[in-house]
Amino acid sequence: MELLGSTLAATYAHPRPAPANFLPAISALASSYRGCFPHCNLTHSLSLPWRPSTYYKAASNSPALDPYCTRSQRVSESTMRPFVSNRTTLFTRYTPDDWYRSNLTNFQESNTSRHNSERLRVDTSRLIQDKYQQTRKTQADSTHNLGERVNDLGFWKSEITHELDAMIGETNELTDVKNKLERALMEAEAPLQVARECLFHREKRMGIDLVHDEVETELLMEVDIILCCQERMKLHLDKAVARLAANRASQHELEKDLSDKQAACRIDDKCHHLRNTSDGVSYFRGVERVDATVSVPESWAKFTDNNILRSRSERAASAKLRDDIQNLLVVTANEMWNQFNKVNLAFTSRIAETADAKNKIQIHLAKTLQEIFQTEMTIESIKKAIKDKSAFLKVAQTRLDERTRRPNIELCRDVAQLRLVNEVYEVDDTIQTLQQRLRDVEDTLQSLVHTKATLEHDLAVKANSLYIDQEKCMSMRRSFPSTRRLVGFC
Repeated sequence: MELLGSTLAATYAHPRPAPANFLPAISALASSYRGCFPHCNLTHSLSLPWRPSTYYKAASNSPALDPYCTRSQRVSESTMRPFVSNRTTLFTRYTPDDWYRSNLTNFQESNTSRHNSERLRVDTSRLIQDKYQQTRKTQADSTHNLGERVNDLGFWKSEITHELDAMIGETNELTDVKNKLERALMEAEAPLQVARECLFHREKRMGIDLVHDEVETELLMEVDIILCCQERMKLHLDKAVARLAANRASQHELEKDLSDKQAACRIDDKCHHLRNTSDGVSYFRGVERVDATVSVPESWAKFTDNNILRSRSERAASAKLRDDIQNLLVVTANEMWNQFNKVNLAFTSRIAETADAKNKIQIHLAKTLQEIFQTEMTIESIKKAIKDKSAFLKVAQTRLDERTRRPNIELCRDVAQLRLVNEVYEVDDTIQTLQQRLRDVEDTLQSLVHTKATLEHDLAVKANSLYIDQEKCMSMRRSFPSTRRLVGFC
């Protein structure tokens, strides 16, 4: 397209020369001057050097040219005598050549002006058309760019929406796993309390049964395992809380970016559909000089891309944490269940041992009671035998006492006397022997009674231990939560 003014400037700088012998008709000359200068006569002096080379206004005798003249002056001027030419006035007149040259110059200037005006009109029409087409093309380009911008916004909106949906789903899943972890942590409190109560009740065992047996070892191990599982659960629970906060922060950034893009899309879509005939179109002077932008297309796209990449990274970390929590729930449930079974097996074995010991004690106690009874019968028989021997001793001693009353020579140490003396000694020795045996049997009876008391005490101890292990501890351990509850399911 030709630059504005190039053709016109060339035309104006070099006007086309008119023919040398051109003389217009008188009628044309008169019509050309008619009405152009109603109040003045323009002449051009080409022969008088003291005259200016420009047009000048000649004096007029028309009274209408001087609006400030008084009425008396107008009357006096109207009654003046007519102008009479003299030599001075003839000397100031133009020559015919000046008159023809003036006409020719006017004709040439008229042709040049008309030609320049025609060229200007043509160039102006072409300029208007070119500028109209250029303006329409510029507006079309702007509309096309706005359409591409709307498409770009739509693409990033879809990407953000997809990532936002994925992030919301991941946050919900992580929240569910966190709730499972919290329930599993609460469920682990019951087995811990049961194990501690079992240890507390087993402290009530008496005597020799208060031993550090396998059951106590396994119970202490169960308490340690449950506490360790709870510590790991709490650690992962803190991680889940922090991860949820990070997920929500990333989700907030995505939602904010999506909201901004939706607003920008509405604005750009409105601008894209604006036409010259649309409502609300108005002048906003100086708006093109106001640069309120804060980003360029590269930084604009990078901002959203960074938000999406950050969200994907947070989602990946959240998914890994979810898997870790799921694995932790399974591992902790298995550990607690295995230890629970070990403790139950130890309890079962210990209860069986205690029951067997109790049964043996009962057998020995029954035998001891039988022996005590027989010993008591023996004591009674010994006492009876001693009592019976006392009669024989009395008879022998009475005989000896009576024989001491024999007179004189009759006090003879005869065989009867000797036998009676021996009988007394023998009966007395028998009584002494029976009494010693009675004392021995009574001592044995005391030992049996002490053994009986020991067995009865040991039997009470075993019964108490059996009651603690079997009735109290094992009855509580029947309420151990299931594996489904230990992994966080209701």
